Amino acid sequence: MAAINNKTQGRIFQNNFLEKLTKSNPRVTIVFYTFLILLFFYLSFNYTHLNIWETAGLYIAGLFGWTLMEYILHRFVFHIDEYFPSLKRFHYIVHGIHHDHPRDHERLFMPPVPGTIIAFFMFLFWYLFLGSNAFAFMAGISNGYLMYSYIHYTIHTRPSTPILHKLWMHHAKHHYKYPDKAFGVSTQLWDIIFGTMPPKKNTNVIEP
Repeated sequence: MAAINNKTQGRIFQNNFLEKLTKSNPRVTIVFYTFLILLFFYLSFNYTHLNIWETAGLYIAGLFGWTLMEYILHRFVFHIDEYFPSLKRFHYIVHGIHHDHPRDHERLFMPPVPGTIIAFFMFLFWYLFLGSNAFAFMAGISNGYLMYSYIHYTIHTRPSTPILHKLWMHHAKHHYKYPDKAFGVSTQLWDIIFGTMPPKKNTNVIEP
């Protein structure tokens, strides 16, 4: 595994404008994704005939669905160089730089510009299957991502706490011991189901 630098900030693009688009911070993330959640709820209430219980059901399904999407994205897209070595540059842009500089606070969140693009295509994908029900479902997915972001940021910027200890250790093992395991950040559920849990006894890991 490549050497990890906890204290410096990596660079993706030489162009300063493009480089700024690859960074974000907690306040921007909270405002941006809260706006998305409210927007999807607004669209659901105004352009569907769902009652509040149906809306809540789709929202909860979106929250749960995000945890699986998180696992799939982390395992198969963010670590795509394991399957397609020729895509190392793509891997570095979307995730590799985070592994090289795990304490770079400005790259612990999806920046608004690529976040908007991804959310748009994700909505189109779910709209094909759910129609206008995708509005409430996407509110859940957006909220799931926001909670994931908070957990991920906390793991990388603060000492372990009793509430997040298991997830903290789980993610630390992914970064420093088992990059081919422990892909879940907000839950271990899918690592358990798909057999990518790291060994339980090995707890000698560095802070993430």
